[in-house]
Amino acid sequence: MELFEEVSGDNTPEFTVSEIAGRVKRLVESELGWVRVRGEVGRVVLARSGHLYFDLKDDRSVLSCMTWKNQVPTLTMMPEEGLEVIAEGKMTASGFQSRFSLNAERIVVAGEGALMAMLERRKKKLAAEGLFDEAHKKPLPFLPNVVGVITSPQGVVIRDILHRLRERFPREVVIWPVAVQGDACAPEVARAIAGFNALPQGGSPPRPDLLIVARGGGSIEDLWGFNEEVVARAAAASEIPLVSAIGHETDTTLIDFAADRRAPTPTAAAEISVPVRSELLADLAGIEARQSRNMARGIDLLRQRISALARHLPQPEGLLADPSQRLDRAGEALPKGLRHLVERRRSGLVGAAAGLRPMLFESRLGRESQSLEHRTNNLAKGLRHAVERKNERLSALIARLRARQPRERVRQAKRDLDRFSGRMTAAVGTRLVRLADRLQALERSRSSLGYEATLARGYAIVRSGRSVLTRAEEARRARSLEIEFQDGRLAVGRTRGDARKSGTTGARDTRNRRS
Repeated sequence: MELFEEVSGDNTPEFTVSEIAGRVKRLVESELGWVRVRGEVGRVVLARSGHLYFDLKDDRSVLSCMTWKNQVPTLTMMPEEGLEVIAEGKMTASGFQSRFSLNAERIVVAGEGALMAMLERRKKKLAAEGLFDEAHKKPLPFLPNVVGVITSPQGVVIRDILHRLRERFPREVVIWPVAVQGDACAPEVARAIAGFNALPQGGSPPRPDLLIVARGGGSIEDLWGFNEEVVARAAAASEIPLVSAIGHETDTTLIDFAADRRAPTPTAAAEISVPVRSELLADLAGIEARQSRNMARGIDLLRQRISALARHLPQPEGLLADPSQRLDRAGEALPKGLRHLVERRRSGLVGAAAGLRPMLFESRLGRESQSLEHRTNNLAKGLRHAVERKNERLSALIARLRARQPRERVRQAKRDLDRFSGRMTAAVGTRLVRLADRLQALERSRSSLGYEATLARGYAIVRSGRSVLTRAEEARRARSLEIEFQDGRLAVGRTRGDARKSGTTGARDTRNRRS
């Protein structure tokens, strides 16, 4: 289709600027539509609004590209300056600026060489941040109770892992199914790692003690999801020890550097995760046998040492021979010694008795009697003084008690009560007078503000039944009316012929009648 048709003479069509710009826009968008454009990424700008702007260029031209804010999260990769990519999207033109651009909805790396170059740049960037440092690597548990596996639920990979775990040491396995290639791979794997870490201890499903991220072999494009930054950062941030098993032994992805341990294959990951149960039992049996032999050997050595030490000890009979002889000799000399002791004590007693005379006893007895009589007299005087002091204290206490008799206290309390009752009565009376004055003032306010005062000023109230009428139309429609004046009420009735006339009424005076 030709944009302009050649017309000779004065028949050449004229367009305004807006018309020609609109025609170009429709032509670009209708003719090109969805396209795939290959080129090198130039300027890249992520605006504060969330929109992404970048350029695609080759050796002769530059194409402006944009990705709207709501489309940015769906991109599998962010464009990087200098990277060769293929952008897919719709061509669009801006009429008021006479510019055209590509609305890129999908961006992929163009060629394996470009992929490897981008992978190397990402690896250097993450290594500079410390995500691959050995200091951050966590040791794997010797025998995990629960193993979490992040992989596709179908295929040979999960079957190999489960078979190998059952064969070596059966453990509880929790599988988190994910896509292992394509655009959904990276976000699903990152969410699975974060999801396992978010599980509480003792919950359901149980929180794993070890994670395995596994995938079988494939091309670099197939494994590219495990080279995304979001996956590497999730693996590095995992609090649960993580084993990566992506592809074959020759395949290396970013998650292998961020993981705590890399396994060359998914089967090797299962072997790294748990020991062999039969080997453990054999090791335990060997340890038990060695411990038994060592204990028996130790007991034999101790028995030999005790026997050797016992040979150097003296015989018990030899140790007790001298003490036994001394005991026998002492036993033979004991009766004779007792007799000598009794004789010496008897001789001393006889000598002491010879020095005693009756007069000495009488003289000493007289002195003791006089001393006892003197002490008796002194004691009697002391008792009398003590009794007198007690009587004085008792009299003083009786006087104080009489001064504080209960009857006097009761009378004083009654007098206080009478005074308090008088003050209370006066206060209550004053309060009642104030309340009465206030009540009268409120009644005067009510009277001045009530509708009776309004009636006294010449107004009237028109009712129909129990309703108060405020409009003439309501009075015309009413069957009967009642008018209240200051001094009474007046009933107004209508005749059948005057039903539609507002001026003819029949009246009945109900003066001095209150509703």
